[in-house]
Amino acid sequence: MAARRVKLCGWGYEGDGLTPDEEKLVLGRYAERFGLDGFERIAQPQVEAIELHKSRIEPPQKLASICTTETYDRLVHTYGKSFPDYVRIYDSDFTNAPDIVAYARSETDVVDVLEWATGANVAVIPFGGGSSVVGGVEPAVGGGYAGTLSLDLTGLDQIVEVDKTSRAARMQGGIRCPALEAGLKSHGLTMRHFPQSFDMATLGGMIATRSGGHFATLYTHIDDFVESTRTVTPAGIMESRRLPGSGAGPSPDRMMIGAEGALGVITEAWVRLQDRPTFRASTAVAFASFENGVEAVRQLTQSGLHPANVRLLDPGEAVLNGAGDGNDTIVVLAFESADHPVDAWMERGLQICRELGGKFDADAAKNPEGHTEGAAGAWRNAFIKMPHFRDALISVAVISDTFETAVTWDRFHHFHDNVKAATEKAIEEVTGQKGVVTCRFTHAYPDGAAPYFTFQAVGRHGALLDQWNFIKQKASDAVIDYGGTITHHHAVGRDHMPWYRRQRPQLFGAALEGAKEKLDPAGIMNPGVIVG
Repeated sequence: MAARRVKLCGWGYEGDGLTPDEEKLVLGRYAERFGLDGFERIAQPQVEAIELHKSRIEPPQKLASICTTETYDRLVHTYGKSFPDYVRIYDSDFTNAPDIVAYARSETDVVDVLEWATGANVAVIPFGGGSSVVGGVEPAVGGGYAGTLSLDLTGLDQIVEVDKTSRAARMQGGIRCPALEAGLKSHGLTMRHFPQSFDMATLGGMIATRSGGHFATLYTHIDDFVESTRTVTPAGIMESRRLPGSGAGPSPDRMMIGAEGALGVITEAWVRLQDRPTFRASTAVAFASFENGVEAVRQLTQSGLHPANVRLLDPGEAVLNGAGDGNDTIVVLAFESADHPVDAWMERGLQICRELGGKFDADAAKNPEGHTEGAAGAWRNAFIKMPHFRDALISVAVISDTFETAVTWDRFHHFHDNVKAATEKAIEEVTGQKGVVTCRFTHAYPDGAAPYFTFQAVGRHGALLDQWNFIKQKASDAVIDYGGTITHHHAVGRDHMPWYRRQRPQLFGAALEGAKEKLDPAGIMNPGVIVG
């Protein structure tokens, strides 16, 4: 069978997306939210109508068999999946399209590409699932290079070795999550790391961007799963020793986890696995008070129960996800295990919620399929469909985007109120209308939470990029000013670099520059990301 082609504009593969009825429902819901009769809609650009600059460079004969300058390949490797990416696609703006796309089939191909690019002064942008929402894969590198090459790694897609005894596997960096989980299933194992980008995400991409998984406590980041890495850099190959833990100085793995392709290309990794869970319980708890919902999550994360899920949706967020009527804060609570029934854990978790005024269906809490029903099910379904909403919303000039962060419990309410207020003010200032700003928790820790803000407003075609930039800047300033992180799991990319520089210690930035000089002397690896 022919491989499915990735969409030029929109989430997933060609043929994926909302049904006409779902799209009508989504647009109707947003028209009602903003008090409009309907929307003015523009069409997606057609590939044949897009003007694309001629490639400035040609690959050497040695690389010709893995390289292409075909229009569609260059177009789909220009952008990720962020709001500004979609706006520019609708505007047919492919100014920064790569000159060449190289489809690596082996680690040797990666070595050869980096060797040639170093000598030819060609910027190399590692490309995995292409799901970046922070400008991490766009070849926007300035004018100091002879050209740009997008290095597609999805051909490195094999599970090389499984160690059932240690519950670990060695896999290539380009393997996508669905293939990864399918390959582990026959061994009774799972990585249990499910980002919202699951369908498209690759192992190497998740490691490079410090991905956050669907499960909200305990093992939240890809960091928790990495046992060792093998990375190709322009200066050579660096492979760490495979160990359950080590106290031998700064970790070589940690240098690559989160480096976003600025230091090298992760071609393989050993990752920790888990037995596939067989016991589950899930339900939704309603709180009349937002503060009590937050307090319930704090107590749950500090209880030692380690729920698989403890998502909080404020009243507005619950409405957006069809999980509430706007009167209650919803906490989605779930437990799972491959070893033992989880009834006692759920019972204790619900007791904590009950003491804070939480209301729930006691019978539903005992249902192993509870995550597919009621408010919990509505949230789950919306979570899965959400990446497709943007396809429809961009076409009608609705500004709909998110930003995520993390902050300690003692500062949460002050942080939340001020960040929300700053974002609301920015929306009204730049659009002239009130917008919607909601909050949910994607992850929670004993010492704090990861608030995930959604902002929505009616924008204007022709001005969407400027309007989004204004809101993004004001919200990001507030996040840093009030003590949060510029990103909890979306990565830095090019979009977050100004605030990442503010967040990190100055000497640490200098140390990163030193590492860059040693590993990538010519500065060809994803310029402008992580290291300026």
